[in-house]
Amino acid sequence: MTTLWTGQELIAATGGRAEGAVAAAIGGVSIDTRSLSPGDVFFAIRGDVHDGHTFVAEAFRRQAAAAVVDEAHAGEMAGLGPLIVVPDVLCALENAGRAARVRSRAGVVAITGSVGKTGTKEALRLALADQGTVHASAASYNNHWGVPLSLARMPAGTDFGIFEIGMSASGEIVQLTGMVRPDVAVVTTVAPVHLEFFPSVTAIADAKGEIFMGLEPGGAAVINRDIAEFERLRAHAAASPAGRIVTFGEHEQADVRAKRILSRAECTVVEADVFGTPAVYRIGSPGRHIAVNSLAVLATAKLLGADLALAALALGQLSPPVGRGERTRLQVPGGEVVLIDESYNANPASMLAALAALGQTDIGFRGRRIAVLADMLELGPESERLHAGLASAIEENAIDLVFAAGPAMQALWHVLPPMVRGAHTQAPDGLEGPVLASLRAGDVIMVKGSNGTRISRLVTFLKNRFADAAPAAVRA
Repeated sequence: MTTLWTGQELIAATGGRAEGAVAAAIGGVSIDTRSLSPGDVFFAIRGDVHDGHTFVAEAFRRQAAAAVVDEAHAGEMAGLGPLIVVPDVLCALENAGRAARVRSRAGVVAITGSVGKTGTKEALRLALADQGTVHASAASYNNHWGVPLSLARMPAGTDFGIFEIGMSASGEIVQLTGMVRPDVAVVTTVAPVHLEFFPSVTAIADAKGEIFMGLEPGGAAVINRDIAEFERLRAHAAASPAGRIVTFGEHEQADVRAKRILSRAECTVVEADVFGTPAVYRIGSPGRHIAVNSLAVLATAKLLGADLALAALALGQLSPPVGRGERTRLQVPGGEVVLIDESYNANPASMLAALAALGQTDIGFRGRRIAVLADMLELGPESERLHAGLASAIEENAIDLVFAAGPAMQALWHVLPPMVRGAHTQAPDGLEGPVLASLRAGDVIMVKGSNGTRISRLVTFLKNRFADAAPAAVRA
């Protein structure tokens, strides 16, 4: 087991007191007993549904090195195993995260944006992987517990630390970026997301701009030059500790500029100018939005002192993760169907990008482009307009058939031409039969919707339905 923390280091970092003999070596940090490994420390945080103190006994059954618990529960936990007792467990996790940042000499990056945070983080992880030890947020651990957890898991010898930062309200990012203290802070884009909680896209831009306030003095702010909110974000960066503002995009004045983007069914080729250096590289994922975000990846790699050519070369190995463009071939009578899984989440910007990627995907003989769309949530009063507005993208990208689920998607359904309508149901599970009955060899089907709709279950249903045919993943 590799030592992440010594027991004494972690006690000091959390500001707690030990009850029992805390192990000299701690291998990892966990807040979920289901994924806890022997030798990990378990932080019993209180979540939205469960109180972690309920699972302390299970943590020790799974050979946790220690458990961090609060004073209110310390008495009842006595005797279960070594404890680190603190006033508040989440605050203790935050303290451990801050301590991990203090001890690290890594080049640290924070990434936010309405769309593309996770994909950009994963692309940067890949771009730097051959140039040093990389630590990055797992999955989409970007909130008030995910960020300190990711920090607390960063080994002392890390060369590059990459952290995703999200928000659903003003003031959240400034707290998180203050823990991360990035050397480089990236905003991928600003889009109408969480409009249920924000009065305007401008207010969203202001919230995203908070990321620059946590920059280390003299650090770099990396901003998408193509978006309407660029000037507002630049103003936030100018008022921050940033010593440099770097821009990326297709805009002629961008510091890192895409001169040409060629999107293919399973890859994208980019001709770019990176701080005056010409670069031509291949990305192993399709999509113009991915190409634009790759510019931010190369800009960040260069700012961290990494080799630009090696970083660009590594992007050829990029493949979309599950729920974010993963492609699978399903064997159906007479041939194949390509399933594009975009079910992780949805907002207007990501929906348009997914429809564009579908439109660029080749179909087989007599095949069709099929979109299965579930509600985009948290759009507030703009929901009906934004859902109906997808109709133009469906037409522009030559989508042949649309299946829709959810009450909000009725706004789109009503404006679609009759020949494009597949079926509409109130919940995604109602689409299983109609979608299955419609599929034929040569089709490409893309599934997308907000997490809360559970549209991902339709993807699982389709994969399971054709499991006996051993579908092979498409490398994209």
